[in-house]
Order: sequence, then structure tokens, then C-alpha cells
Amino acid sequence: VIDDDAAVLATIADILRDEGYCVRTAANGKEGLAAAEQQRPALILLDMRMPGMDGWGVARALRERGLDVPLVVMTAAQDARRWAQEVGATHSLPKPFDLHELLGAVAQYAPL
Repeated sequence: VIDDDAAVLATIADILRDEGYCVRTAANGKEGLAAAEQQRPALILLDMRMPGMDGWGVARALRERGLDVPLVVMTAAQDARRWAQEVGATHSLPKPFDLHELLGAVAQYAPL
């Protein structure tokens, strides 16, 4: 999970851990990219608007490094679907998102 909002990051991580997922978190794009390089994730939940390396930068860097990881874009922007398409994401979750939608998206790409 890559998100610069500490509360969102902690909430998503707690929810997913409670469901039995192994979760790594990153507070910005650079941290998230480094984590993905160390241990390839089954899925990345990616905030798009972050200072420094934003979601577009993360997606581009993943492709450049040959890391083909499913991305789920998380954003409060009205353009969530378009942004997801721009970065090649498999799914988008509008913030605030529904718990069942979050769990459904994760289960689809990273089943337990």
C-alpha cells in the first residue's frame, strides 16, 4: 500500500492484515518502489497524488524496471478511472472507498 496520508495507510493496512494478508506499506512513491524491488508484491494499492514521486511516477518506474505488478489506483479525484487507465492499473478505488469494494479488488488480484 503506497499512500502519503498516514491515517489512510494505517487503516488500509490494518483492514488487510485483519483479513489475513501480508501487507507492506510506504508513505511515498520512492519508498513504495524500493519495497517492490526488494520483494515483488502480488498487488500494489497506489495513491496517485503524493509529493515527490506520485502515482504516475511509480507506475512508470515499475514498468522501466520490468516489474509487472497489478496496480489498484486509490484517489479522491473524479478522474480515477481515467488515471487508472493512464498508468495501466487493473482497477480504481474512489476515496472514500467502500470496505467491500476494497476487499473485493484485493481478493481479485491477490487471493489468500
